[in-house]
Amino acid sequence: MGQKVHPTGFRVGITEPWRSRWYAPKAAFAEFLIEDQKIRDLINERLNRTPPFAGCSKIEIERTRDEVKVFLSTARPGMVIGPKGAEVDKLRELVEDLIDRKVSVNIREIKNPDMNAQLVALDIAAQLRRRGSFRRAVKMKCDAAMAAGALGIKIIAKGRLGGAEMSRTETQKRGSIPLQTLQAHVDYGFAESYTTYGAIGIRVWLYKGEYGNEVDEAEPVRRGGRRARA
Repeated sequence: MGQKVHPTGFRVGITEPWRSRWYAPKAAFAEFLIEDQKIRDLINERLNRTPPFAGCSKIEIERTRDEVKVFLSTARPGMVIGPKGAEVDKLRELVEDLIDRKVSVNIREIKNPDMNAQLVALDIAAQLRRRGSFRRAVKMKCDAAMAAGALGIKIIAKGRLGGAEMSRTETQKRGSIPLQTLQAHVDYGFAESYTTYGAIGIRVWLYKGEYGNEVDEAEPVRRGGRRARA
C-alpha cells in the first residue's frame, strides 16, 4: 500500500498544508482549478525544463479578491529574480497574460537543497541529461542527503538507464522510510530526464523526522527580490 499512495497527498489536510489555498463559489471553482494547473505548468516549464534550470521545488498559490499570490521555493533565488528583478517581473507578466488577473510572485530560498526531495530528483535528472553515470549520481545524492541530516532516503530511477535497449530500474535506499506513519515527515519528489534515448523517471522519498523535529530547509520569504524583514 505504501508504494501506491502519493506521500504528500496522503498527508494533505492532516499534517501537510494545501498547495493551493483559496475559496471559490461552485460556479468559479473549476475555472480557478484549471488556472492553478496552467500556472504550475508554465512555471515548471520555464524554471525546471528550460536553461539555466533555476530548480523550483514547490509552487504554492493563494487567491484574494484582488490578486493571485504565487510562492516559489527554489535553491537558486538569484536566477529566478534576475538582475534588478528583471526575470521575476518577466515571469509575473507571463502569468498575468496567461490568466488575465493581477499576480504577485514571492520567492522562498531553500538553503539546504540536499534536504528537499524535489531538488534531489531534479539534480539527478540534470546529471542524466548530461549523460552522467546513473548509478554514481543516485549513490552520491543518497550520501549527500544522509550527510545533510536526513533520517532516510529512497531513490528509484526507471527507464533506459545508460542508453540500454530494455528499460530497467535502479533503486538505492539509506536509513528508514516510514511511508504509512502520518506523523512522519516524508518529502516526495518526482522529475523526468528527457535524454536522446528516451525519458527517465526519478522518484525520491526523503524522511526528515517527525513533524516539529525536522531539519529546516527554507529561509523567510523574499518579496520583489528583497529579503523579508523580521
